[in-house]
Parts: sequence; C-alpha cells; structure tokens
Amino acid sequence: MEESQFNNHEPCPSCGSKDNLARYDDGHGFCFGCGYHEQEQPDGEKSWVAPLSTSENQGENQVFKVTGETRAIASRRITEETCQKWGYKLGDHAGKQAHLAYYYDNKRRPIAAKVRYPDKSFVWIGDSKNVGLYGDWLWRDTGRMIVVCEGELDALSISQLQNNKYPVVSVPNGAAGASRAIRKSISFLEKFEKVVFMFDMDTAGQDAAHECAKLLSPGKAHIAHLALKDASEMLVAGRGSEVIDAVWSAKQYRPDGIVNAADLWEEVSGSNESFRVPYPFAGINTPTYGLGLRELTTITAGTGVGKSAFVREIAYDLLMNKEMTVGMMNLEEGLRRTMQGILGIHMSEVLHVNSDTDEGKLREAFDAVTSTNRLHLYDSFGSSDPEVLIEKLRYMAVGLKCDFIVFDHISIAVAGLDVDDRKALDMMVTKLRSLVEETGVGLIMVAHLRRLEGNKGHENGVTTSLSHLRGSQSIAQTSDVVIGLERDQQGDNRNTTTVRILKNRFSGMTGECCQLEYCESSGRLIEVTTEASPNGDIY
Repeated sequence: MEESQFNNHEPCPSCGSKDNLARYDDGHGFCFGCGYHEQEQPDGEKSWVAPLSTSENQGENQVFKVTGETRAIASRRITEETCQKWGYKLGDHAGKQAHLAYYYDNKRRPIAAKVRYPDKSFVWIGDSKNVGLYGDWLWRDTGRMIVVCEGELDALSISQLQNNKYPVVSVPNGAAGASRAIRKSISFLEKFEKVVFMFDMDTAGQDAAHECAKLLSPGKAHIAHLALKDASEMLVAGRGSEVIDAVWSAKQYRPDGIVNAADLWEEVSGSNESFRVPYPFAGINTPTYGLGLRELTTITAGTGVGKSAFVREIAYDLLMNKEMTVGMMNLEEGLRRTMQGILGIHMSEVLHVNSDTDEGKLREAFDAVTSTNRLHLYDSFGSSDPEVLIEKLRYMAVGLKCDFIVFDHISIAVAGLDVDDRKALDMMVTKLRSLVEETGVGLIMVAHLRRLEGNKGHENGVTTSLSHLRGSQSIAQTSDVVIGLERDQQGDNRNTTTVRILKNRFSGMTGECCQLEYCESSGRLIEVTTEASPNGDIY
C-alpha cells in the first residue's frame, strides 16, 4: 500500500480547532490536536471513526462508531465478565488491532475513548480534556476504600481480583499526568475514608504516588507496594492474592521526616544502630564507647600534627583486629603511600623512609593485609569533583559493603571549586551526612583547623576547639564525634600527641582523654598511660 500524501489543513469537527486536522490525498483526515480520525469510504462518504459527542442526543450513538467486541483478554488473564463490567473492548482502529477503553461522564454519557495499540502507544478519541478517573462512573462516590492505579488494565486486574465489587479507578494518562488527574477528581476521592495508590513500582510511578498522596487530606492516602511492576503483571504471574494483601497492608502516607513510632522496631532492635567497635586506644573508648556505624566521626588537627597517621592506625585496627571491611579515600597521597602506611603498621616499620626493607617480609605483610579482600582504596591523588567523590563513597558503602570508610580530607575535596569555600564545605558536609544516614556506614572524616592569629598556632600545641574548624561550622554541627589532636612540634615533647574529645553526641563526655607517643623507629602511635587530673580532664 502506498503512503498517502498530505494535501492541506482543515478545521476539526471534533475539537473545533481551526487547522489541526490534516487532509490526505486518499480522503482520510487526522486531527493532531484531539486524535479525531476520519476515513474515506469506497462510496465517497466520510466515516467518523472517532467523533465523540457529549450531547445527550448524539453522544452514545457517536461513541459506538469506535467499535469493538467484549471478550476475555487471555494474555492478561482478564475475564469476559470483567471486560463487560468495565465496557472494555477489543477491536480494530486505523487498520491496527487495538484495546478500547471508554470514558463516561457522571451521567454515563460517553465522552472519549482511549485506543491502545499492541506496541503500547495510544491515541485519544473524543474530548480527552474532560475525562475524569477511569471507572469513576462505576462506583458510588462514597465508601470505605478505593484503589487508584496507573493504567486501565491495572484497574481491570485489581477489580477482577476483588470480584468486581469494590471501587477501583485509574488515572487516565499514566504517572506523568497523575497529579493533575487527582486534583481534578479530588472531591470524588475525598468522599472515601481511605485512598490506596497502587502505582507502578518504577521510579516514575512511586514518585507520582507520593505527589498524589500529598493532595489528599492528612491520613487518607495510603501507598501500596508490589513485588512486580504493576497489578497486571502480578495477575499474569498468578500472584493475585499478593495484590489484595498489598491493598490492605498499604502504608499510610506521611510527609518526609514524619514516621510512626510503631514502625521503628527494626531501628531500635537491629544491631547496626548500636553496634560499636573499640578504638585501638583505650583512653578514647571511655568517653566515646568506640566507633559507631551510621556515625560521622571527624578528626581534626593543625598541619603536620599527625591526622593521617592517627586514622591509619584506626583503619588498620578495624581491618586486622576487628575484621571490618574498610574503605580509604586519601586525597592528599597516592595509593603507594597509603599502602606503605598500612603495611608499615603491620611490620612496625617506617616503609616510606626505609630503603632496605626485606622484600620477603614486605610480601608477607602485603598478603596478610590484602588476603581477606576487605581493604578498598580510591585511586585519586589531589582534588576531585565532589559529586564524583560522593558517588565513589556510596559505592564503597553499598557496592563493596564497607563497614567504615576513612575520608582524608574534606578541605581538598572542595579546593578549587568556583564557589565560596564555606558554601562548598556546607554542601559537601550535608551530602556526607546524608550518605551516612542512607547507607549506615561509619565515616571517619579528616578536617583541618583554621590558622590562628598570632605567632602560636596548633602546630605549637595550642588547645583545639570546635570553633577552630576551618571554613564551616557545619562540620561541627553534623558530626557525631569530633576528636582534636594537639602536638607541639618544636617543644621538648614533640612526639607526644594529646587527644581531646571536642564533641560527643553519643555520651556527651568531652575533654582530654589520652596521650599518644610517636615511635620514630616503628612509625607507630603508642598510648601513654596517664593519671586522671584533679579536674577530671583525663578519663
């Protein structure tokens, strides 16, 4: 068959547009505004395939010119009885097999038909702008419960599973137009005690369900979840009983951040929330009770005080002594230096300084540290895009199932961005906090202190404080624990580091908690036993 050629534009007799109807050389016409279709018959008369009128005298006569047959839809396991109830038909349209879903007004006058083709494309015939929810004419506009789904076939499936006795409707234009359809029918839905949204299980469907739920009176909307994409697929898979279970067990919609305490059993009974791992230094454990999962722990100190060495000791202990899966993202050093630091702890040797290390012992240490496949490193020296870093951290937490991640350090992560440093830090810290809550990972973050005015700074042993954190107070606000390290690099005790708890959301205990001695021969940090001071600063 040769394709027909366009002749001219004409007014549409269905929607009244001035030039939306295209006339072709074989006599047929098609309105690109409302979907009206007109065919040229062999005798030269025009047949209106889809001119649906809403007038009482002509509407029903016109709608049935879009004709089909009421019969079972075997491929969807939908019975003829269900199709009869809904007036759903199978037929031909524009030379194609099609499903025909008829829409009526509240007086049961036909106003439009949705013609759905095998490739899932569809056209509207008639006055599609004035349609309501599919099936709303079948039910009394009041009752205990109504289910709202995303498509006509889903509506038929749910209805059939409820013996075609209980209210079910569908939005007419899928997820994209769902909220608009609900607004239009809000008075109808509000008359029901409970409205259950059973939309598709994809992102678009679930987002639409939540948007629609917001439109109803508080407490009325519920959202159901299915194991498969939609109710139609569940019926085809022989899992219809699960659909009914999902209707009755649908969770009441609540705005983000508001939860029912009865839904929190897993939160309070699960091990992750309360699970804590001791630090390798006993003095820190007394006030903090150890490192916690789903916590953001910040380590801060002046330049050269030993933040990286401190977090490496923690990472090594978690990996080798606590059998945790550990991720390390060190932005100021390459992979070689990071591995030398971890292996050096294992060997009690300063590997990056010593050039005569026995290769056999080095290999033995390497195998011991890596054989469990529980250590994961990020290969990036220097700054990187913050969004990329967040995604890499998320992958470590979710994809690699890291229990704890060392992030060293946040300042370099936002360095060089074409935005205000404080604003950039605020955004980064907020995303890190969200990541911790989302994944349950324990994040150990290194942050720098700002330079103090005067000649004596943190490198000279000045006491650390939350107010000294560089760039943004959001670090202090969002962290669960903040630990400050103090060391006078030019003093008599230049190898002694004082550890101070600056913030402790878990127990509230703060203050100086222990001292660590750096061993120059082994490169290790050794805890120094300290007597408690009269004011109780040392725990």
